[in-house]
Amino acid sequence: MRKPGGQTLGYLTALAASFLLATVAGWLGTPIDNYAYDWMFRHQPREPWEPQSALLVADEASLTELGGLLRLRRALAEALERAVAAGPKAVAIDVVLADEGDPADDARLEAALAKMPNLVLSCELLADGRWQLPLERFRRGAALGHVHGDPGPLDGVSRVAPLEKAGSRQRYWALALEAFRLSRGVSQIEESPEELRVGETVIPARRADSRAVRIRYLPPAGEGLSAVPRLTFKQLHDNPALATMFRGKTVFVGVTAQSAARDRLLTPYSHGFYMAGVEIHANLFETLARGRFLVSAPDLAVVGLCLGLAGAGVLIFVLRSGWQAYVLAALLLVAAHVLPYEFFLHDTVFPYFAPVSAAWLATVGAGAFQFVTVRRRLRRAEAERTRYQQAVHFVSHEMRTPLTAIQGSSDLMRRYKLSEEKSREIAERISSESRRLARMIETFLSVERLSAGEMELKQEVFPARELVVNCIERARPLAERKQIRIHTEPLAEAHLTGDRELMEYAVYNLLTNAVKYSPAETQVTVRARCEDGRLRISVEDQGIGMDKDELKKIFRKFYRTRRAEASGEKGTGIGLSIVEQIVAHHGGRIEVTSQPGRGSCFTLVLPAQVASRAGSK
Repeated sequence: MRKPGGQTLGYLTALAASFLLATVAGWLGTPIDNYAYDWMFRHQPREPWEPQSALLVADEASLTELGGLLRLRRALAEALERAVAAGPKAVAIDVVLADEGDPADDARLEAALAKMPNLVLSCELLADGRWQLPLERFRRGAALGHVHGDPGPLDGVSRVAPLEKAGSRQRYWALALEAFRLSRGVSQIEESPEELRVGETVIPARRADSRAVRIRYLPPAGEGLSAVPRLTFKQLHDNPALATMFRGKTVFVGVTAQSAARDRLLTPYSHGFYMAGVEIHANLFETLARGRFLVSAPDLAVVGLCLGLAGAGVLIFVLRSGWQAYVLAALLLVAAHVLPYEFFLHDTVFPYFAPVSAAWLATVGAGAFQFVTVRRRLRRAEAERTRYQQAVHFVSHEMRTPLTAIQGSSDLMRRYKLSEEKSREIAERISSESRRLARMIETFLSVERLSAGEMELKQEVFPARELVVNCIERARPLAERKQIRIHTEPLAEAHLTGDRELMEYAVYNLLTNAVKYSPAETQVTVRARCEDGRLRISVEDQGIGMDKDELKKIFRKFYRTRRAEASGEKGTGIGLSIVEQIVAHHGGRIEVTSQPGRGSCFTLVLPAQVASRAGSK
């Protein structure tokens, strides 16, 4: 089975990392999800809908004019007496009538409640787990519904409502749900683990989530005002004919005065304005009446969307590059921001932060990886081009001498009639320079292949002393032309392992450099001694030397020292870099000591098999 390459692993890593980070971001991004949900709620298209409920409320003016909280039951009884005459379909009262009040007011309220069709009274689950219920005299023949909301734990915004509450072995449905059931003439709510059924209406409310339902609030009629039509106690008191607005509707009765209503919550439409609990119950009723519910996307669907966006973000940079990849990535990011809203318009609530994070992390990660990969390829291509240029310089420089000798010798043979002995001498020179040229080409190609990893180093054993002596003999004619003496100190008897021709090139290069860059009538000293199982081959000259800055750069390709410039010798500055590569491939190193005006000493330190020592030559 073929293993994935480094680029494939890089993109897979970007995919996995973006998906995992997006998952973590989804857990931590609940406040952002809530903010996005509220924004989508406020910007959804408004659909025509005639409310099937109405509000009958005690606002600040009603409490002030009708006797305040002490006379609330009397005002409530009066309002109900006038509302019932209009023929409402059902009445839900968001006032917990659990305590005894003024006897006359309670009696009047009891009589008014007895006349109510499809009456629902509120009850409340206390902190100790007990239910606070209306007085028995009030709840005869009435259904009971809890009035608990479910404000968000982080921001207090009421987005969902629990349709059931249980405590003290007693369970009650929500006030709005009971009002909806009675308004539809249904005697019993059918339930299953995943949903509730009221007549023909199926409510997606899971038992595991306390039968929570997202409230689809009606767009507000104004600042702090619900779109559900309302009438205050005072307005009805002043003009009883207004009660006709309740005909055929489900009426929610409660208190909205800020001084008296303790259940005021924020909603997605609030913009800082609180909504009274009775208005929230009316909006929950309208949600049930419309039968169009906002449902949360399944966890697997959320994971699938995140994985799909992350995969698409990575795949874009796998299949495309350059401006095409960036345009597609931008389109993907736009889609990641828009998709939650599109799902919302189709009644499915997806979290916002996790998919967007997955898309951003994947595209940024894959794009960054592609950028780094392209840059690495570019650097590799530039390095290959540089190596090619270096090869051309090397060929033009190193091969000039043998080619000149061959050309000059052949011109002599062509132009002049030479003696047999002279012709034989020139032919031998041409043959010798041709072999030298062939060895030079082979050496160059071998170093290039070794550097590129295209060949393995030869593993032959050869005597180091013989190699050094041969190099000295080859360099001696060049030294004699400058009247430079090559002095050889004792050469150790040792054997090296590797490529003899490459090592010969390395030693010969050090010798010719020492001769080239030394003044006439000086001395070049050659040593070869063994220390700690390593052979140290040193070539020391009496040239102008180098300073510390030059020593740091001496093995850079094409670097030429001041001594090289001052000598007038032509060269490319590539020879020492090749020598360094050859020595490194043989497991060794090069040591250089030099002082300006006192010469330089290059030492090859190589692993060797020590035999014995020889005397001076």
